[in-house]
Amino acid sequence: MTGEKYPPGIIQCCCLFSAIILLLLELHCCTGSRVLLDGPEEEGDGDHDASPLELSRASFPHDFTFGVASSAYQYEGAANQNGRRPSIWDTFTKLYPDKIKDHSSGMIADEFYYLYKKDIPLLKEIGWDFFRFSISWPRLVPNGKVSKGVNQQGINFYNSLIDELLAYGIQPFVTLFHWDVPQTLEDKYGGFLSREIVDDFHDYADLCFKEFGDRVKYWTTLNEPNNFAQFGYATGTYAPGRCSNYIGNCTNGNSATEPYIVAHHLLLSHASVVQLYRSKYQTSQKGKIGLGTSTYWMKPKFPTDQSRDAAMRALDFQFGWIVDPITFGDYPKSMRNLVGTRLPNFTIAESKMLRGSYDYLGVNYYTARYVDESTSYSTTNLSYTTDGRCNLTTERDGITIGKPTPVVWIYMYPKGIRDLMHYVKNKYNPSVIYILENGVGDANNVTLSLKDALRDTLRMKYHKLHLFYLSKAIEEGVNVKGYLTWSFLDNFSWALGYTVRYGVIFIDYKNGLKRYPKDSSLWFKQFLRAENTTHPHI
Repeated sequence: MTGEKYPPGIIQCCCLFSAIILLLLELHCCTGSRVLLDGPEEEGDGDHDASPLELSRASFPHDFTFGVASSAYQYEGAANQNGRRPSIWDTFTKLYPDKIKDHSSGMIADEFYYLYKKDIPLLKEIGWDFFRFSISWPRLVPNGKVSKGVNQQGINFYNSLIDELLAYGIQPFVTLFHWDVPQTLEDKYGGFLSREIVDDFHDYADLCFKEFGDRVKYWTTLNEPNNFAQFGYATGTYAPGRCSNYIGNCTNGNSATEPYIVAHHLLLSHASVVQLYRSKYQTSQKGKIGLGTSTYWMKPKFPTDQSRDAAMRALDFQFGWIVDPITFGDYPKSMRNLVGTRLPNFTIAESKMLRGSYDYLGVNYYTARYVDESTSYSTTNLSYTTDGRCNLTTERDGITIGKPTPVVWIYMYPKGIRDLMHYVKNKYNPSVIYILENGVGDANNVTLSLKDALRDTLRMKYHKLHLFYLSKAIEEGVNVKGYLTWSFLDNFSWALGYTVRYGVIFIDYKNGLKRYPKDSSLWFKQFLRAENTTHPHI
């Protein structure tokens, strides 16, 4: 999260809100009955500021935790240094620079690899409890296979990072896979297109638990596996850049089958690693393990059965695609019906291993969409991007679902986080939910003075409103235990490169990557100290 995971694009959904736009949720009760789409009704939609003037940490339960999120490829830099070998994102940005808006890469990024000891005091100063980061698989295991060698310099880096965080009283929240497949495994057998990767991911995770698990109490197996499969294999807009030629400008791929195969192997990898952790490490290390997936809040465009059913399908194809198997042991029925034999099957043993394979459910929420039934569907050019047979839009009757932001796919719809939490509770009833990502980006306007660039009023309003609606969901009985902001630092934002800025800390990319706190960092500092967060501009 992931920052810029939902690039803009066409709006013919299918379950996907367009070949490059975003994702969504799920809306089919496990019993097959309809689930309330909009949660408890309250006057005011979109970015309506119904929040009180005062909002602070004290508005949440005493055991609620706050943090910020990051990922290795977007932050670390040092891509070819100290033993790290290329990931598929290194290769993708090199081979297809035109697929990144500013032709950039994560080769240098924020140089967090070298500057983390200067960054961690900033985390402490603001007052966050958690720092979520991902371990770079090709930094730790350069050849992808543990049997072919481990990079001790990589182990030393993550040990030092974890120890430094703990020394400042900040808990590490660690993601095992945030989209950076070792290129050696991609070359050897096609990465997640092959069942072989399940064993290699198992061995890599085993190494991480062994080396870091005595101090890491929160593990996330996968970050947004739905996005990885969708954008990497259906639209070809993310690494490794595969799709059918009738979908996008890709050299190889099959948008009708590969996204489902990849997601299947991701799910099996997740379940295998959870089983490993629970059987070998959890009793002694006393940690929690879960998965993080991303979603829109989906609103039926019209008060019709067709719109409601389309919203349910859209949710099934994005959110339920991942969360149904790890909760119930199989894919949503709507996917089975519409995708048919292109959707892989789980064995009885695999289904059992998947069912209930998380201690917490991680949800990433940014925005919402209207959804309606698709009126056009091709039986020839099949694709995951049209299988769900739904259309995604950002407006109804000429009015947008929320205020537009500088990030083309994000519209201000904070009420959606409340509705989404009720939906997740009603359908999946997880014991614990964590918001692993929530945030908004500003345009990287190089004409602004530094002083003006630090005035991120939009970000303060965005978080204030989302936190308000999240607090309402908690008051109404949803067991959400934490909220992580995307993001701590400005960073490489996938297809948008460095053209957007998500951080509460400004990175001066033209002057030695200097760090400057934005107004939002001061807002969070006040919020986390349980002080009145009234700001003259929000």
